[in-house]
Parts: sequence; C-alpha cells; structure tokens
Amino acid sequence: MNQPRTSQTDLARVLDRLATERQGALDRLFQFLAIPSVSTDPAYHPACAAAAEWCANALREIGFQARVEKTAGKPMVVGHWHGSGSPLRVLFYGHYDVQPPDPLQEWTAPPFAPRLAEDPHAGEVIVARGASDDKGQVMTFLEACRSWLAVHGRLPVDVTVLLEGEEESGSPSLPSFLDSYGEELKADICLVCDTGQLDADTPAITAFLRGLAFSEITVTGPSRDLHSGIYGGPARNPIRVLANLLADMHDASGRVTLPGFYEGVVTPHLAQLAQWGALDFDVAAFLGAVGLTTPAGEEGMSVIEQLWSRPTAEINGIFGGYTGPGTKTVIPSHATAKLSFRLVPNQQPAQILDGLHRFIAERLPADCTVTYAGEGGSPAVGFDTSAPIFQAAASALEQEWGKPAVIIGCGASIPIVESFRSRLAMDSLLIGFALDDDRIHAPNEKYNVKSFTKGARSWARLLDELGAIDGNRKA
Repeated sequence: MNQPRTSQTDLARVLDRLATERQGALDRLFQFLAIPSVSTDPAYHPACAAAAEWCANALREIGFQARVEKTAGKPMVVGHWHGSGSPLRVLFYGHYDVQPPDPLQEWTAPPFAPRLAEDPHAGEVIVARGASDDKGQVMTFLEACRSWLAVHGRLPVDVTVLLEGEEESGSPSLPSFLDSYGEELKADICLVCDTGQLDADTPAITAFLRGLAFSEITVTGPSRDLHSGIYGGPARNPIRVLANLLADMHDASGRVTLPGFYEGVVTPHLAQLAQWGALDFDVAAFLGAVGLTTPAGEEGMSVIEQLWSRPTAEINGIFGGYTGPGTKTVIPSHATAKLSFRLVPNQQPAQILDGLHRFIAERLPADCTVTYAGEGGSPAVGFDTSAPIFQAAASALEQEWGKPAVIIGCGASIPIVESFRSRLAMDSLLIGFALDDDRIHAPNEKYNVKSFTKGARSWARLLDELGAIDGNRKA
C-alpha cells in the first residue's frame, strides 16, 4: 500500500531544515574532506578505510542500517533505509576516494584542509581535494536524507546507498562485489551524483554516456632494424605502413571508414536537436580554452552532436624506430599505435574491433604482419527520458532551479553505469551539480556553496517526487 504523498507544507519543512542546518552540513562535509582518501596510492590505504568508516557512521547517525564490507582492495559502504510504504526502491551510488593532490606546490592551501573562499566568478566556494569529485556531491544526497528523516522520521521511498573507494583508480573490486551482493543492491533505479550541470544556473540530467573500445596495433616488417642507406627504398617501412593505415581510418569529411562502423547509429530526433541547438554553448570558448579555433570531426555535425551523439575513432599514441635526441638513420622493424573508440548506443565494442581487424587485413601490404594487444571496452548507455522516474527528476529540478532541466549527453564514459545495467539490469539517473570550472583532478579543486546547498534541496524534492510514483508507473 502506498504511503500518502507528503503535502507541499511537509516538503517545505524539509527544505526549511536544510536552510537552518547549512552550517552543520558544511561542518560535516569538511570532516569528510579532511580525510586524505587517495585510492591509487597504497600509502593512503588507512585513510581510505577511515573514510569508509566515516561514511558508515554518517549513515547510521541519520537512521540507516549501514556497514563496511571488505574487498580485495578498498572497502565498500552499504546502507539501507526501508519502511517508506512506497513500491519504489532507489540505489544511490557515489565514491569516497579522491585523486592524488599533486602537484602540491600549486595549491593555495593544503588540499585536505577544507576551507571557504570567495571566487570572483562563482562567489562562495568550498576548496579541497574531493570537494566536487565526489564528496561534496555525495553529501548533497545524505543531507537531503538527513533532513527528511529529522522532520518526518521516514523517507518518501526506500533507499540503499553504495559508496565505493576505488572509483578514481578504475573500480577493480566492484565487478566481484556486484556479483556477490547484487541481489541486495538491486533497485528500480540507481541515482548517480557524479556528473554536472549545464552551467551554474541550469540543472541537467545526463541521459547518454558514450562507450569505449580500445586496441593497440603493431605492424611488423623486417626481422630487425635496418640501415636506411643500405635498405632505404626496397625495404618496407612499418612506420609508413602504419601511418597510411591510420590516415585511411577517416575520409575527407571526418567520417570513420571502418566497415560497419555506423551500423545501428541513430540520429537524435528533431526535438532533441532543437533543444541542443537552443543551448548557449560557446564553441569558441570551448575550443579556445585548449588553444584551438576550428571545429574538426564530422562535417555537418555541431560540436554538441559530435560529443553527445556520434561515435569517434582516435589515435592516442604512435611510436616506433628511433625517438631519442639527434638523428639515427634507421628503418624500424615495427611500429605501434594506441587507438580508442567512443561508442554510442547500438554499437558493441567487439563488433567495432572486428571492423578494425578487417579494415587492416584488407590494406596490409606484403612483407608485413599485424598483432593486437590491450583490446576491450564497454558499450554506451542511453536512457528513456520519457519514463516516469526521469519525468519526476525533471520536475523536481525545475521546481528548485526555476528553469527546465536540460537533457544532455556525456562524451566520456562512466563504466559503473554500464555495470549496473549489464549485471543488475538497472538503469541509472545521472544528476550532478558539478561545474566545468570546479578543477576536479587539479590543484585548488572547488565546489560552489550554491551547488552544495541547492543540490541537497534538489535531492529532497526528487525524493518527494519519486514517492508519488505508484507501482504501475515505475518503468
């Protein structure tokens, strides 16, 4: 039986408490940020364990049943709150680990001594490693839950929380953990707060993540390096062969030429293209920030289309022969290139790599062989934004921010989202409050106080909206 939906007055009380608890919320976040939970460096393993315990204690304090689960790497934190009466159950995912703070000399204050500062563009900001990625984002959700439970003694929906400690180092322990505890974690939707907004005033829901495929190809010609004066001309040069193969991977219009590469690729519908076209996306600023001026990629496609809806093939590295100082007149025995492919829905990594192998086999000249290494990847993930849960999220965000949430894509990949879908048959709702200028992974990482406070209010509203969804309208 559904729990009656809270009234607007009830929600207002939750939001009022978030306002009065602003300083307490910042104090709790600062405690969390002070823990140097760097996952990639073994020297910080005790700090990661301490961060996991801190998270579990924070969940228990607000009314969750929570525990720390050991793994082969960093521990996982699992928390549950049940008893809403709603047919809906959500899983909230975040991570407590952070990137190394190096280079330390570029920080204006110690990276694990969180502080408030005034930013000339953003106003009041929180400065510390992990402020935006992902501790500040995690705490927006926990503070929303804290306020709901303090005011009403319950949450509008049943909630499970999973916080991991290896996201910044590739999540090596997560697959086996999902295999062991998947049934406990399964929910109607996963809430992921590790993404961002369109800008400081415009909320966003990320509805598409590109997938990945990787390959390292090595072309071998002569059985040893050769003197270019003695063999230059008649001997096949693997660098030249490799360069030709790589150049042929794109045509003059920027399209990828691998066989079957675009099979199943869907063009966004006109309404979606119109929404993207209406965004205030400054191409000159986007490219100018990295010293570029002219968009590349597929002709006839906007920069947003290229980033959010089109697959790519990129050369990430190429090496062979002599690369030291000065000159060495050598024809190398082999040459290597590292490739990556960003994929969209309906593309499978194995099919893309098969197309690469066929492409090279058709063009490989006599006296050359090719080998492949480091191959793998994960498919793209896209979500149905017309589903009731997504509509509830859009409504909650619009109520808080005073403007409609923008449905955006993400040119990068979040492997955990694909893992939740493939291993737990669970879609994800990606809502975050980070901004492009938060300097994540860089010195002086910051999180706008506005992002933190309005992020918590957004989650409070979203929990309320989700609580109104009945069992027949969850999908």
